Amino acid sequence: MRIRCLILVLLTTTAAHAADLVRLPTGVSLDPIAPSHAVGNFPLAMAIAPGGERLALLLNGWRQQGVQIIDRKSGAVVQTLPQTAAFLGLAFSADGKTLYASGGNDDSIFVYRWNGSEATADGKIDLVQRPEPDPKVKNPDGTQYPAGIAISKNGRFLYVAENIGDTLAVLDLDTKRVIQRMKTDRYPYAVAVDTRGDVYVSAWGDSTVNHFRAAANGTLRRVARIAVGRHPSSMIVRGTRLYIASASSDSISIVDTTTSKVTRTLHDAPPAGPREGSTPNALALSRDGSRLFVAEADNNAVAVFDVASAKLLGRIPVEWYPSALALDGNDLLVVNAKGRGTRPNPNQAQPGQKIPKDSHDYTLGQIEGSLLSFPANIGLAPLTRRVAHANGWDATRGAKRYPPFKHVIYIIKENRTYDQILGDMKEGDGDASLVFFPENVSPNHHALARRFGLFDRFFVNAEVSASGHNWSTAAYATDYLEKTMPSVYSNRGRSYDYEGTNRERVVDDDDDVNAPASGYLWDLAVRKKISLRDYGEFAGNGGNVSDAVGKEVIGFRRALRDTTSPDYPPFNMSIPDQTRADVWLREFRQYMERGSLPALEIIRLPNDHTEGAAAGKPTPRAFMADNDLALGRIIDALSHSPFWRDTAVFIVEDDAQAGPDHVDSHRSVLLMVSAWNRAGIVHRFVNTTDVLATMEEILGLDSLSQFDHYGRPLRGLFADQADLTPYDAIKPEVPLDEKNPESAQSKQSMLLDFSRPDAIDDQTLNVILWQTIKGDVPYPGPTRAAVGKMLP
Repeated sequence: MRIRCLILVLLTTTAAHAADLVRLPTGVSLDPIAPSHAVGNFPLAMAIAPGGERLALLLNGWRQQGVQIIDRKSGAVVQTLPQTAAFLGLAFSADGKTLYASGGNDDSIFVYRWNGSEATADGKIDLVQRPEPDPKVKNPDGTQYPAGIAISKNGRFLYVAENIGDTLAVLDLDTKRVIQRMKTDRYPYAVAVDTRGDVYVSAWGDSTVNHFRAAANGTLRRVARIAVGRHPSSMIVRGTRLYIASASSDSISIVDTTTSKVTRTLHDAPPAGPREGSTPNALALSRDGSRLFVAEADNNAVAVFDVASAKLLGRIPVEWYPSALALDGNDLLVVNAKGRGTRPNPNQAQPGQKIPKDSHDYTLGQIEGSLLSFPANIGLAPLTRRVAHANGWDATRGAKRYPPFKHVIYIIKENRTYDQILGDMKEGDGDASLVFFPENVSPNHHALARRFGLFDRFFVNAEVSASGHNWSTAAYATDYLEKTMPSVYSNRGRSYDYEGTNRERVVDDDDDVNAPASGYLWDLAVRKKISLRDYGEFAGNGGNVSDAVGKEVIGFRRALRDTTSPDYPPFNMSIPDQTRADVWLREFRQYMERGSLPALEIIRLPNDHTEGAAAGKPTPRAFMADNDLALGRIIDALSHSPFWRDTAVFIVEDDAQAGPDHVDSHRSVLLMVSAWNRAGIVHRFVNTTDVLATMEEILGLDSLSQFDHYGRPLRGLFADQADLTPYDAIKPEVPLDEKNPESAQSKQSMLLDFSRPDAIDDQTLNVILWQTIKGDVPYPGPTRAAVGKMLP
């Protein structure tokens, strides 16, 4: 009764309540139906324990992986049972005495005895025979990577989707041995068993569900390959109906298991724009099977469908990135992987101290999950309106009004916060004590911000570069990216599949497990038939990324094959940004001679990432000065050209993971440069997808996801007349060839991997940078508030 009364109070929301909504870096807000309980780092699975008094969660985060036991009544965390790795799979045995959890790159199933209230670790079952561990290898790569699991109808077997092995393992629970391994389509995700004992496996990397029939001895044979929505993940089966969520296409397929055919598709997209951005990724059915509940990860909501009519009845607001659902009597339980929203970094490790593995400092370590519940049969109309308001679906835009731009140049840099670069600018809301790269190191960043506008409320949508380059070019991060990224960044044995490659190889667009359904910014350009040139974004040397040295640069996506500069270096810290600027300038001069500049240019300028204090490598100051001068030279050349009047330049960091910021860990650097921009402070909320929405409007492109479709374009920030005064690049005071000496920090840096973005732990790199630049000054923590309440 107490919970229901609280919900009635929440339903009587007022304008004052709306003003208290917590805004996320993605630009949407949280307005949950009920109070939540904090749980561990990035939970993706939930199982109700026998008796219903406890819940089991599977943590899949950067900081924590393993099982967590929750008291159902109080929401308190009763136990946290760490695993070396975990991924998606969680299930109680048929007799309720054992809990099984998938072990990710450990290639094992972890086993726990269950006594009705607590779990006790009872070893693990290895799915493959592994060689003796190499003490030099901290986290060996898995070959199978168990994900979703399900118990056979007779309780004797455990079916295991092996996500990297592209196989389904049949595990005999008595002998604890794999008795069969069946080939599946790519990246198997979830497993479901129907009343006949038939087994279904969703293929995350394809558009299929594999249907297997079980023999009495537990072995399987494949009987059907069912075509469903793109990149299917979560499934639930009831009677002869199988429901499959396809997160990247905002759809749920309903399959008749007697025929293995799709009978109906439920559409789960936002009210307008592309069918991408709701991200349905978990399912639950009412007792009578009449209502389907769908966790919409990026709507921060639960959708409710009438199964008979396939009609969307409404939505219920929850917290950030709901990832698991369960019905317990009349209550719907919701696990939110990212919980209550973003916040500032807490105090960070002092110089010389090793950053603890459970650090809440790093952006991925900050993310705490949450658990909430509410009656499943609650009235939907007012809640649906709250979801629409929190996501900005009810907002209205004014008329488009831009200067006569014909060209957009989009420059993407690496990993810096606002305070690290611009915190010393007194014009804005900065904290000078957090500056890594002051004006003498980054004079062009400062001068451009001072002349063309200082944005001190720009937030990146992403936590790290894997998501950053996707948010920056697709206005979206798929559920594959979100769910595998913490394991990649904590070195738990997955490949970096996020920039046009899977398993270290270039794949076709349609075969890319990470690719969003709507594509990327360059795909919009191709559809609109406007000219395009790419410099280093989603590009590299050759088809096999691990064997690519010295090969011509190619674009890793179909639209980039013929539009990527073959001479422009991709991400490689051994190549100066001056070299990249030289390549761009050479082509720019050719465009000037022809009198024709591409409508859209995308430039990756990565060296503000730096390489730490590695001996003999450029100092962090030199890396940043190199990056700064390259940026200045590009703007200098443009402003002295005939294209200056009709070109807009947008400069962003892909993410802000690599440093502190006193406002929020997601606050970063945005520069908007054109002859029509003017000096002044811009103190309105702007994020990555707002920048994309602005470029799309200027170029007449469509939207990519709900985030740019419902974004807040940067209209009204341009003058009525152009100021054609050229910009002259400023040479930083720091020598570009300044090298790191031998030091304790250089020895640390030599152990880090700079072969691709974020291959290293950025927290470790950040402390090294601080020690190198600041010496004995204590490494600071943020001092003020996060994104927090709704900003104008």
